[in-house]
Amino acid sequence: MSKKDFYEILGVQKNAAAEEIKKAYRKLALKYHPDRNPDNKAAEEKFKEAAEAYEVLSDAKKRQQYDQYGHAGLGSSGGEPHFGNMNDIFEHFGDIFGDFFGGGGKKSQRASKTGPSPRQGHDLTKTIEISLKDAYVGCKQTINIYHFVSCPDCKQTGCKGDSKPAKCPKCKGSGELHFQQGFLTFSQPCPECNGDGFKITNPCPTCRGNSRVQKTENLTVNIPEGIFDGAELRLSGKGDAGIYGGPTGDLYLKVLVVENSKFYRKNNDLVTHITLSYPELVLGTQIEIENIDGNKEIIKINPGTPIGKEIMHPGKGFKNLRGHDKGNLIIIIQCDIPKKLDTETKKALQTYAEKLVASQGSSGISSFFKKLIS
Repeated sequence: MSKKDFYEILGVQKNAAAEEIKKAYRKLALKYHPDRNPDNKAAEEKFKEAAEAYEVLSDAKKRQQYDQYGHAGLGSSGGEPHFGNMNDIFEHFGDIFGDFFGGGGKKSQRASKTGPSPRQGHDLTKTIEISLKDAYVGCKQTINIYHFVSCPDCKQTGCKGDSKPAKCPKCKGSGELHFQQGFLTFSQPCPECNGDGFKITNPCPTCRGNSRVQKTENLTVNIPEGIFDGAELRLSGKGDAGIYGGPTGDLYLKVLVVENSKFYRKNNDLVTHITLSYPELVLGTQIEIENIDGNKEIIKINPGTPIGKEIMHPGKGFKNLRGHDKGNLIIIIQCDIPKKLDTETKKALQTYAEKLVASQGSSGISSFFKKLIS
């Protein structure tokens, strides 16, 4: 009697991808599984038939032979599948049942443990505030942090003295208990050891077997010059201590820069505004201002400087965190416009306005100035 075509058994085309073949087999295996079809010989045969088809088509070499020579090609090379009973199928395709049925063919394997596995401590975050001046010149800031540190008495073993952890007798060190129901296998953490696989029978009295304790520490942090608002500083190894000898986490500091009443930052430039009188802008002058770091800067105002003019002092801004260069100090010019004038000043300004208009040859503007300053 000729054997049925393997592709036809699984219900796939001959050019089907490996994943499609696997999916088709899993569907048939679920449908005809003996636990779902007790005492059903026909379903048992279809279950076995599907397993034989998948055994060939899931193997690239056997599939090539089968595609080229059919069943005869498998027989000549010793590749013809044969399963003596259901257990052979479960053993051979345990991963399939494990994936699809929650572990039906194979039990989850965990290494037996006689002691705790080191685990890394958590990373911590903290926010600090600094002034714009501190961001400009850099500074040191002392912070306090409440975190886990290594137990000073047990050297992170969690055990008192020279005692050692013991393998959990209930789960034999695996940390899991398994239960079988039909072709379904269930597992749950061992309640005796909380899934650890071991028990500390003689815990350290200082850390109570946890290998670490909580403590408040003061840390001095170097804030680099040029730091910007919202920047994050990483302090390696300043987070929570690891568990049972694991590495310590890191501390991340988020920097908030408080606004300044006289200066502000634009990219790496330090910007400020200065207010001058109208004669100073017209005639020009030289003034001295105090930078944010307290240093004096001489600013030259050229005659005829307009309102809003930006005067730049190169290299007087913020340091570039990714290089050695610095931004600029930008001074934006404003004009002091008095709201009240004495009679003499008004008269002088009126005279100036009339001469200005006369030089431009426009009587209309002259009338406007008269109205404006009367």
